[in-house]
Amino acid sequence: MKYYLIESDVSLGGVGTDRHEQVLDALGAAIANGSLAPGTVLRSEELQERFGASRTVAREVVRVLETMRLTSSKRRVGVIVREPAEWNHYDPRLIRWQLDGPARPAALATLNELRSAIEPCAARFAALRATPEERGRLGALGERLARTARARDLSAFLGFDIAFHDLLLTASRNSMFGQLSDVVAEVLTGRTGHGLMPPEPQPEAVALHLEVAAAVAAGEADRAERAMRDIVVQARDEIAALVSEGGPEVE
Repeated sequence: MKYYLIESDVSLGGVGTDRHEQVLDALGAAIANGSLAPGTVLRSEELQERFGASRTVAREVVRVLETMRLTSSKRRVGVIVREPAEWNHYDPRLIRWQLDGPARPAALATLNELRSAIEPCAARFAALRATPEERGRLGALGERLARTARARDLSAFLGFDIAFHDLLLTASRNSMFGQLSDVVAEVLTGRTGHGLMPPEPQPEAVALHLEVAAAVAAGEADRAERAMRDIVVQARDEIAALVSEGGPEVE
């Protein structure tokens, strides 16, 4: 078992809005990117000293990491980093840390596979189960996507894109699909934040979102599923192209 003294390579940087968030982001990212390998033991006293954190903050950070299944505590040993297979890979914070680090390509591939499996089915069920109000809202979001795309406003486009996919998952009336909204939001945010989106939203992507909205409004399940599958395939291909062209370097 490897004991780890908190060194300067695990730093607070500028992440987080308070001490708790800073320490959580620093340690979580170090675990997610492999700097703290499975089996590494962290001492509470070292966490307090390295980060200038109180015992309460250190304890709360450890509690959060344990709820994410990144670590476990063992009496008289300390806090132990768990194997990646044991982590809660659906936790949005873990997704963000992985997308911020060297695991980004593998994380994106895994997340795109998840989206490919879930979102087309969610679109199908939304076409069958959405309320009239939800169908109308989806269409309105599609129109806002189109307007912000024409204006090349990536920030506004991202917000409407997240809302569009969130509503689609919710309207599927599958509670397990609905709980993936935060996962999809992190993927979309990570793509934009790391320069893995085209310089401006592609007309084909916008048209496909409008097609999904129209199919859901009309209750056409096959059409909605097909259009959503085209969306996730296009996203996968865009990411692959940017990565193969030597896209943004992973820090």
